[in-house]
Amino acid sequence: MNTFQYWKPEIEKMAREDLLALQLQKLKTAVGWALRTEWYGKRLPAAGIKSPDDIKTLADLRRIPIMEKKDLRGSFPYGLLSLPLSDIVRLHASSGTTGIPTTIYLTAADLDRWTDNMARCLYGTGCTKDDVFQNMITYGLFTGGLGLHQGGERVGMMVIPAGAGNTARQFKMMQDYGTTVVHATPGFLLHCESKMREEGIDRSKLKLRKAFAGAEPYSEDTRKRIEQLLKIDVYNSYGISEMNGPSVAFECQAKDGMHLWEDQYIGEIVNPETLEPLPDGEKGELVLTCLCREGSPILRYRTHDITSFYTEPCACGRTHRKLHRFTGRSDDMMIINGVNVFPSQIEEVVMAMPEVGNNYLIVVEKDGSLDRLTVKVEAGPGIFTDDTRQMTALMDKIKHTLSATITINPKVELHESGSLPVSEGKSVRVLDKRPKDM
Repeated sequence: MNTFQYWKPEIEKMAREDLLALQLQKLKTAVGWALRTEWYGKRLPAAGIKSPDDIKTLADLRRIPIMEKKDLRGSFPYGLLSLPLSDIVRLHASSGTTGIPTTIYLTAADLDRWTDNMARCLYGTGCTKDDVFQNMITYGLFTGGLGLHQGGERVGMMVIPAGAGNTARQFKMMQDYGTTVVHATPGFLLHCESKMREEGIDRSKLKLRKAFAGAEPYSEDTRKRIEQLLKIDVYNSYGISEMNGPSVAFECQAKDGMHLWEDQYIGEIVNPETLEPLPDGEKGELVLTCLCREGSPILRYRTHDITSFYTEPCACGRTHRKLHRFTGRSDDMMIINGVNVFPSQIEEVVMAMPEVGNNYLIVVEKDGSLDRLTVKVEAGPGIFTDDTRQMTALMDKIKHTLSATITINPKVELHESGSLPVSEGKSVRVLDKRPKDM
């Protein structure tokens, strides 16, 4: 029996040829919005696109110049605004190392589209108006808080705007209100499980059945660990603030890849070096075009996130292509003594070991002219004893498995459970102490 839920089945199961025709129609509209902005108003005509009618086919998308984060920051504050401020009802922004935030602006219609798209994501995982949704993520300028909040309300769930942190208060609300669904970073979900054990919370008396984990990359082994420890279904999601944050892509009840909502976004997989397109199934960098925001339209934006499209259809019957789990970012790769290492490679090794706890930290330092990689790992229960043989065996196991995976020999440190720092927002997994001019 088919138990899949569809928010808008006529869109989600639309024939591919009709979906592509809809994309072209919406791309023309988005180009019209973009031409009204200062940034695109100069660059699109220079590329031979002076009106939406210059977009004849989806292949014309490649005539549009690719936008980088530096371009978005360079247009701060209003270079990408397509309408008067009187038409804008909300802004969201994310901070960065430059001190200049990346800012998006939404009209009332933009906000309605985002809310409905977010409802599509949540409903597609099996949520209904009978659920109680505890949103344990940061609110404010960060898109994740209000994004899932407004989507949950549209589904009809009772939404608890809990915010991040304070596990004791989170547990109290779960118990008092019968929370069935939560949203948090994967790091905070693992932290909650550890705190439940410490505080003697009886998991069997909670009504939790599923979680949305987002705001930071995490491995499949981390997802499985959260599911096993908390006895819930965990759904992967993807979003970046430049594209409205959450709702760009989401897993359905099949839990086999994230559907990129192609009536709202156009996704391209390109070679990170040449920016040339790659065929479906080949891994590369995701470039996104937003088709659903008039206030500050963004076309062909480099996400720097590394993924690929599935080549096979989904069991749910949706026709929107699926993205594989992200394996890292083209700009977060570490070069350790000439070897390319992604933090996700280390997480996959560490989180696959049942003897390991729920937290780890990657530290990179300079030792003379060489780089030194240290992986600090919390041990699971019962590892720290007077008999050091078990600890030594675990450190050797971690070191040898990591060496086989990343081809360099890291130093491994074992720490007691709860001793490594925990972040209430995005987890800080890498501490690079090397001089910046190296």
